[in-house]
Amino acid sequence: MKDFLNKYYQNYALVYKILLFIVITVTIVYLFPKGGQFPYDIQKGKPWQYENLYAPFDFAILKTDEDVSKEIEEIEANKKLYFTIREDIYQKVEDKYLEKILLIQEDSAAAGLGKNRIKAFGLKFLKNLYKTGFLNKSDNEKVLKNTIITLRNGNEAEDILSDKLFTTEMLVPAIQKYLDKTRYQKLEQNFTTLFFEILEPNIFYDDEFTQKVIDEEVRGISVNKGLVTENERIIAKGDVVEGSNYEILISLKGEYDSQLWSKTNYNWIVLGYTILVALVILMLMLFLQRYRKSIWENNTKLTFIFFNIILIIFLVTLVQKYWVNYVYVVPIIILPIIFKAFFDARLGLFAHMITVMILGFIVPNSFEFIFLQIIAGIVTILTVSELHRRANLFFSIIKITGVYMLSYFAFSIIQEGNAQQINWGYFIMFPLNGVLSFLSLFLILIYERSFNLVSDVSLLELSNTNSKLLRELNEKAPGTFQHSMQVANLAEASANEIGANAMLVRTGALYHDIGKMVNPMYFIENQTTSINPHNELPPRDSASIIIDHVLKGIEIAKKNRLPDRIIDFIRTHHGTTMVYYFYRKQNDITPDQVNDADFTYPGPIPFSKETAILMMCDACEAASKSIKDPTALLIDELVEKVINVQMANGQYMNSDITFKEIQTIKKVIKKKLHNIYHLRIEYPE
Repeated sequence: MKDFLNKYYQNYALVYKILLFIVITVTIVYLFPKGGQFPYDIQKGKPWQYENLYAPFDFAILKTDEDVSKEIEEIEANKKLYFTIREDIYQKVEDKYLEKILLIQEDSAAAGLGKNRIKAFGLKFLKNLYKTGFLNKSDNEKVLKNTIITLRNGNEAEDILSDKLFTTEMLVPAIQKYLDKTRYQKLEQNFTTLFFEILEPNIFYDDEFTQKVIDEEVRGISVNKGLVTENERIIAKGDVVEGSNYEILISLKGEYDSQLWSKTNYNWIVLGYTILVALVILMLMLFLQRYRKSIWENNTKLTFIFFNIILIIFLVTLVQKYWVNYVYVVPIIILPIIFKAFFDARLGLFAHMITVMILGFIVPNSFEFIFLQIIAGIVTILTVSELHRRANLFFSIIKITGVYMLSYFAFSIIQEGNAQQINWGYFIMFPLNGVLSFLSLFLILIYERSFNLVSDVSLLELSNTNSKLLRELNEKAPGTFQHSMQVANLAEASANEIGANAMLVRTGALYHDIGKMVNPMYFIENQTTSINPHNELPPRDSASIIIDHVLKGIEIAKKNRLPDRIIDFIRTHHGTTMVYYFYRKQNDITPDQVNDADFTYPGPIPFSKETAILMMCDACEAASKSIKDPTALLIDELVEKVINVQMANGQYMNSDITFKEIQTIKKVIKKKLHNIYHLRIEYPE
């Protein structure tokens, strides 16, 4: 058991990577839909590249969404309107009539007309009116002229012409016609006033029942519009995939997927997904192991990379399952933005393409999806830079959105043959995708705190010379602070010239000597008097104090929670070089008792272009202070000597920097030092 634990601890990093590989693969396969995959790629508007295709079984031809929508629109346009009759209204109106008719009867008595006949005359008019039906005024607008409507009275229903219904506008003409050529014509004004006062509609539009009937008809729409029998030829090789061919192929794909899935072949489908996903994830791991060793050896960074890939896959599968039409709203380009911010463009593009390949298994129109996302990813890598400048990200996302739209437009006109069938809704989704892509700034902030990573945004904050740690350096070791500022300027200019991360190397240069705050007076740039404390110490002790500023700097940096990428500059800015001045001094005193290790920095040597740039700039700037009468020739010779010695000692072997880039850096340092030490004109007294 003890041997097993020892082996486990010795191989902990490898065990973790294997477990991570398994967890990532299983998680992605779990998120995938478990249906089968149609063995052919259907590209509308393109010739059929495969052999003649025959139906493997009987299946129905499905109607397109457009066909179903047209049928629904037709049902809406030809819908039957249902109205409800209120039987109690007539009795209510009749009671009011019998109450109000007394006034007319008194007037009619003076005119010599019989009261009972007047009463019966009005009742007959009311019965005729309500026998036809009095339509509610607000519902009159819903009824077209001369259309069939249905009147519901309890469980009974009757179809009638809408023109037969009585409305308020028909009241005056109806009264005039009813009284015309009768002995009661002289009472027209009395009856008109009375009827306007007491009449109430008894027919009302039944919106709920009408909609219920429409919904039933919609539910009754058949999703099929034909049948293909087994062994019937569907499409021949070379035929263009369009029209009915396209609809039949889509129907076959849907039927194929549903028939392929079953409990018996479920395990086989899962096995197939597992193999494919494992291969893709393995490719990414091999890329990191071979080309990004620093990331491969850092389990935190490795976990961070796969966490983001899983997050994007989860979002896409979620949208694909519930809102498949909005799959392009998912801001997949967040992935290359984040990876470029924390790592580099090459890793960002590679991880993005791996993720898109995985998503191609599950999204509809996979070729179109993969093409659009890869193009968008490439544009993201090419345009997104300097995230601390928000305007840069804004203009980059505008370009990315434009590429999305242009690519989709091209695909649509290829598939449809014209621009009339384009789904313009996508031109709203792509800008929404762009807006959501701004969440990358928020995620970068969270990831910096969660995974102890550093981006350009945090580098900008750290490079502020008014920060707490740099203010402390300026107060305790002002000479070192000025030296760091000069080195930062040299390093930034050099990085810009060779295409390295200028913001990173500048920030690293500002903090590379913070360890000198512990014993500032032991470093010559902070000595303001002629007293040198090293004169009282043995050379070995002096060398120890000088070398310790690296270790002290690392301790201070960790205490102040500086990111590891900044601490790397503190570790490597002297590499494994020697404190040569005190080494020679000790050698003069005890030539046979000098231990080289006592005068050598612990390292490591620089392992990136940025850390190599800092080593060159730091050594050259410090050495230039030793020139009493600086001239252009002396400066050039000094820069050549310092950097060539570092090269000869193998200090740049791990930094992936070329000879050409080193020569470029030399030119930049020389030029900058010339500007610093240029001779001024002597002004006359």
